[in-house]
Amino acid sequence: MTKADLVKKIAERTGVERAAVLVTVEELMNSIKSGMANGENVYLRGFGTFEIKHRAAKKGRNISKNTSVLIPAHNIPKFKPSKEFLGMVE
Repeated sequence: MTKADLVKKIAERTGVERAAVLVTVEELMNSIKSGMANGENVYLRGFGTFEIKHRAAKKGRNISKNTSVLIPAHNIPKFKPSKEFLGMVE
């Protein structure tokens, strides 16, 4: 399902015009992204949690040049679905 499919489905179910639904969906995604960019986790009860995971610095290998490379510490986004969500998918 794409974002366009999602907007279409929500618009059909709620009777709200597509443009308004698209603005709402875009704002939801922007709010989640900006919250995580500011170091906050986002908790959506019944859906899941968007978390920030810290990865420590580590050594890696460049196989083509056969050299060691230092991979710096960094943060990555992670999604953890709720138990309710997992139950629906399994």
